Amino acid sequence: MYNTALREAIDRLLPRVQMPAQYIGGELNSVLKDHRTVRGKLVIAFPDTYTLGTSHHGLQVLYSIMNADPQWACERVFTPWLDFEGELLRAGLPLYGLESFTPLHQYDLIGFSLQYEVGYTNILTMLSLGGIPLHSEDRTLEHPLVIAGGPGAQNPELLAPFVDLFVIGDGEESLAWIMDRWMTLKERGDLSREDMIADIVGATTWAYAPMFYEPEYHADGTLAAMNRTRADVPREVMACQIRQDFDDIPLPTHPIVSFIQTPHDRIAIEIMRGCPWQCRFCQSTVIKRPLRTRSVETIVEAALTAYRNTGYKEISLLSLSTSDYPQFFELVERMRETFAPLGVAVSLPSLRVNEHFPKLPKLMGGIRKSGMTLAPEVARDDMREQIRKPIRNEDLYEGCRNAFAEGWQKIKLYFLIGLPGERRVDLDGIVDMAEKIARISKEVTGRYKEVTASVSNFVPKPHTPYQWNGMATREYLREAGQYMRSRTRLKAVTIKQHDIETSMLEGLLTRGDRRISRVLEEAWRRGARLDSWRECFQPELWKQVVEDLGIDFDWYVHRARPTSEVLPWDTINVKKGREYLEKEQNRSLLQLQVMATAQ
Repeated sequence: MYNTALREAIDRLLPRVQMPAQYIGGELNSVLKDHRTVRGKLVIAFPDTYTLGTSHHGLQVLYSIMNADPQWACERVFTPWLDFEGELLRAGLPLYGLESFTPLHQYDLIGFSLQYEVGYTNILTMLSLGGIPLHSEDRTLEHPLVIAGGPGAQNPELLAPFVDLFVIGDGEESLAWIMDRWMTLKERGDLSREDMIADIVGATTWAYAPMFYEPEYHADGTLAAMNRTRADVPREVMACQIRQDFDDIPLPTHPIVSFIQTPHDRIAIEIMRGCPWQCRFCQSTVIKRPLRTRSVETIVEAALTAYRNTGYKEISLLSLSTSDYPQFFELVERMRETFAPLGVAVSLPSLRVNEHFPKLPKLMGGIRKSGMTLAPEVARDDMREQIRKPIRNEDLYEGCRNAFAEGWQKIKLYFLIGLPGERRVDLDGIVDMAEKIARISKEVTGRYKEVTASVSNFVPKPHTPYQWNGMATREYLREAGQYMRSRTRLKAVTIKQHDIETSMLEGLLTRGDRRISRVLEEAWRRGARLDSWRECFQPELWKQVVEDLGIDFDWYVHRARPTSEVLPWDTINVKKGREYLEKEQNRSLLQLQVMATAQ
């Protein structure tokens, strides 16, 4: 059922906002169902702008799967930009699903995708604009079930007051199961909202409802235990994993085509989930285990179908480490044979430097060549051993040489600074590596090509071996960035460091417990919005809130924690478990001692 009255009211606001096309729905391949003919309706909520959310592959996957079932009407909602939020508030109009203009509070379920902790104030914005009480305890059976999944769910405690249920792990099967269970319980009509949520949690191993867990603290502020408040919910939560063959999980072959330009205006095909490597800094390699791959035939057919249904002229092959796909060379050759005659480019956004890397540029003839992105993370061999990312500089340099010879125009390198045990020579290595690649470009082509070293400030993530490490201070990170820029001599080389204050906020929101939810809510009430956008981020506001609420920022962000300490996210279990993470942390400490002795 389409809400014509709300649509007409929204139309009157659109001339006063930027990019109004992001608020009207109706895009190619979007799905509008008559709500009177379905059993239940849900809305997938991406807590950031339309341009970023529409580009997110996971949203397209879940949207496609849920709408393929005639039982459900699945719609989308994104965080409005500041101008549109203001217009909605002034007009007294609710935030709505794009397909039918249904206000958020009228859906049966709203599912948030947690991709980046710095965007968490957007969740409160969307709930409030949608007419849904911020706190779970204030909701009734008249309100949607509010669930959340994605990487951010690995530490659910910060959002505990606001989310009814967290889904840990893969969403392709869990979302459909929860929707069916919730509607069955609603149709029965003989349970309270709390009992319905408990029923869902008790019937699974991968759902976490924070309302049934109460933190207990030691006198020093550390967590003593997470106590269950009822016996019919699990003591610990395991990740949901797709049980069937990865080929059996459908790809979105009718992806939504936006009316406006987005950062990823292309077809995305996930070729592999997980990573064969076990880098200590990387949360994704831990939470996406085990490694699962799609067949070459499935990938090519899905890409071809999506091309016919969209007209996009670029296809992106997605994974954590695309060049580690087992049939990589066969896949690239098949994609080239299929799509080069159609004038469709194929991009490989995540290439790992390995022994095969030097061969890739020649193999990738016909692949988009504007730029190649690589993630060496660090530049020295001993630090690579410490973070467990075994790559060789020789392979990297030879591969870049071949890339320039085959027509690539620029190289982008991703690095981390602030890693445990980092030394001045590690910073030197970043600059030296970038400049060496620039010199290789001149040797090969006769002129310097653009080389960008994109430097992220390391945030120790939950469920990684570094989860016990403290984060480097803002003073250290600022000095490190200045030092690298001062050492750069070639104009072709650019050092770009991620905003330090944003990284500090990420550290607090990533590593915080339930007590930090007060900071999140208060910052939102004082006007924090779209914090991942530089033009919107207000670091002084956050600092003031932290100070006013008496929060010890350094204790949460920079403190190293003993492995014996109970962590806020320990209720969530991951593949191989905490024991494996402790073992890796201890091995890292031994390697740091060796590195220090060798200096």
